[in-house]
Amino acid sequence: MSPAIELRGVEKSFGITSVIRNVDLTVAQGERHALIGPNGAGKSTLFNLISGYMKPTVGEIRLRDEVISGLPPYQINRRGLSRSFQVTNVFANMSVWENLRCAVLWATGQRYAFWKNIDKLPEVRERTAQILQDINLTSRRDVPAGLLTYAEQRALEIGITIAGGADVILLDEPTAGMSHAETERAVMLIRRLTEGRTLLIVEHDMSVVFGLADRISVLVYGQIIASGTPEEIRGNPKVREAYLGEEVV
Repeated sequence: MSPAIELRGVEKSFGITSVIRNVDLTVAQGERHALIGPNGAGKSTLFNLISGYMKPTVGEIRLRDEVISGLPPYQINRRGLSRSFQVTNVFANMSVWENLRCAVLWATGQRYAFWKNIDKLPEVRERTAQILQDINLTSRRDVPAGLLTYAEQRALEIGITIAGGADVILLDEPTAGMSHAETERAVMLIRRLTEGRTLLIVEHDMSVVFGLADRISVLVYGQIIASGTPEEIRGNPKVREAYLGEEVV
């Protein structure tokens, strides 16, 4: 079976500044893979390259067997990859229901037509209601998204990310800024919603990373210095010295 995501010799430079350097990365289908590293390591840049918001200077990115490096984000999304962002990105003045329904419309093949009443599209209505239930926001259905709590907005954004039916999901720091209790609920939600999907996640909370990921890759100064299971990464002396803050004796 071909990998869900594969990077081969990927580099990204801004002028003379090299941000991503000769990165090889493989994420297996159905795997939950975490990308960790110190601030400034290039994690968000790597996400932007995979999702099409940036083009690699050198190298190739594949989604399953198809080369996607250089494609615009909407084309990559239509090939089955969806992502969230570090900063909550919802339509603040639209209700929770309307936010989710917008994401569902494209997935069900609906396009803009002024003569259509979208409230009468059963497939859209049923799919939106299911996601609303999945993210535990049914009781907040008609609330403007901008009035949700921070944790609820993050849950809504995850719902929007999966609403399009993508089977490869990229989540960029989904628990940032949450309390311990909120983080635990978010992890349970992510685990449930990504069941049967491929997940690539950037996360700083090590309890989240080691509790959620099947495999972990460590990015330092734009290079992946290690990839492996949580146990292998936890015991890797290079990782401990470069990222986990432990002095190697």
